[in-house]
Amino acid sequence: METKMTLEEYNARKSRTYKMLMIFGMISIIMIFAGLTSAYVVSKSRPDWLNEFQLPNAFLWSTLAMLSSSVTFIFAQRNIKKGNHKNTSIMLWATFVLGCLFVFFQFKGFGQVIENGYFFTGSQSNVTTSFLYIVVLVHLAHLFGGFISLIVVIYNHYKQKYNAVQTLGIELSAMYWHFMDFIWVYLFLFFYFFK
Repeated sequence: METKMTLEEYNARKSRTYKMLMIFGMISIIMIFAGLTSAYVVSKSRPDWLNEFQLPNAFLWSTLAMLSSSVTFIFAQRNIKKGNHKNTSIMLWATFVLGCLFVFFQFKGFGQVIENGYFFTGSQSNVTTSFLYIVVLVHLAHLFGGFISLIVVIYNHYKQKYNAVQTLGIELSAMYWHFMDFIWVYLFLFFYFFK
């Protein structure tokens, strides 16, 4: 006997499936960063390790920008559920701008490291700063996926594809964005306290 599923049941099943796939993707990203931070811990025993290295201030500012972008994304989700398209647009664009500000401060942080006489590659490089460089670039590469997702959400929002009951695209994008935020906060605290 064949049973037909209602539209609500179909959408609920689709939502669970996509969210589960997102969680599997996030687990693989966690494994990447767990491996990188584990290698960082093991490398601390090297004789050329810089114990006095301080993270530049720009990385703190980038952290604040990333945390703020997560807040604006939450407000975007709340506004779309209330049917407020104008405020949703404002919050989505604010998220995008804050994400760009995060990237700007990341590269400004790289510049500050170089200004302090530390290099990431070449004969004057050091394993400590090279680790910082690699981990931040890997995070930025994953965040690039978040930017693509956010641009798609903004485009779909202007095409009126989201409303109070249809928010799956925004939810998935927000899940990934908040996850990238969590990963960065973990990395920032790791580099700040584990010298």
